[in-house]
Amino acid sequence: MVAGGRPLAYSEAEASAIFAGSEITVIVGLGLGDGEATVWTCDLSHAYVDINGHYRT
Repeated sequence: MVAGGRPLAYSEAEASAIFAGSEITVIVGLGLGDGEATVWTCDLSHAYVDINGHYRT
Protein backbone atom coordinates (compact mmCIF):
# COMPACT_ATOMS: atom_id res chain seq x y z
CA MET A 1 0.00 0.00 0.00
CA VAL A 2 1.13 3.51 -0.77
CA ALA A 3 -0.14 6.86 0.48
CA GLY A 4 1.28 10.24 -0.44
CA GLY A 5 3.92 8.53 -2.56
CA ARG A 6 5.28 6.60 0.40
CA PRO A 7 4.90 2.90 1.19
CA LEU A 8 2.75 1.99 4.18
CA ALA A 9 3.40 -0.80 6.65
CA TYR A 10 1.80 -4.10 5.67
CA SER A 11 1.71 -7.74 6.69
CA GLU A 12 3.75 -10.01 4.40
CA ALA A 13 1.48 -12.93 5.32
CA GLU A 14 -1.69 -10.99 4.43
CA ALA A 15 -0.16 -9.77 1.15
CA SER A 16 0.85 -13.32 0.20
CA ALA A 17 -2.69 -14.54 0.87
CA ILE A 18 -4.17 -11.79 -1.32
CA PHE A 19 -1.80 -12.51 -4.22
CA ALA A 20 -2.51 -16.24 -3.97
CA GLY A 21 -6.14 -15.61 -4.87
CA SER A 22 -7.64 -15.69 -8.36
CA GLU A 23 -8.74 -12.04 -8.21
CA ILE A 24 -7.04 -8.92 -6.84
CA THR A 25 -8.77 -5.60 -6.22
CA VAL A 26 -6.71 -2.47 -6.85
CA ILE A 27 -8.01 0.84 -5.53
CA VAL A 28 -6.53 4.07 -6.87
CA GLY A 29 -7.67 7.36 -5.37
CA LEU A 30 -7.02 10.29 -7.74
CA GLY A 31 -9.61 12.63 -6.28
CA LEU A 32 -11.40 12.87 -9.65
CA GLY A 33 -14.72 11.32 -8.67
CA ASP A 34 -16.06 7.78 -8.90
CA GLY A 35 -15.17 5.40 -11.69
CA GLU A 36 -14.67 1.70 -12.21
CA ALA A 37 -12.90 -0.56 -14.69
CA THR A 38 -12.22 -4.24 -15.14
CA VAL A 39 -8.81 -5.38 -16.33
CA TRP A 40 -8.30 -8.93 -17.58
CA THR A 41 -4.79 -10.29 -17.45
CA CYS A 42 -3.09 -13.66 -17.41
CA ASP A 43 -0.62 -15.71 -15.44
CA LEU A 44 2.85 -14.41 -16.25
CA SER A 45 4.63 -16.44 -13.60
CA HIS A 46 8.05 -17.88 -14.39
CA ALA A 47 6.50 -21.34 -14.80
CA TYR A 48 3.92 -20.07 -17.31
CA VAL A 49 6.52 -18.29 -19.42
CA ASP A 50 8.87 -21.27 -19.24
CA ILE A 51 6.20 -23.77 -20.32
CA ASN A 52 4.77 -21.62 -23.11
CA GLY A 53 8.20 -20.52 -24.29
CA HIS A 54 8.72 -24.00 -25.69
CA TYR A 55 5.88 -23.68 -28.22
CA ARG A 56 6.60 -22.78 -31.83
CA THR A 57 4.12 -20.92 -34.00
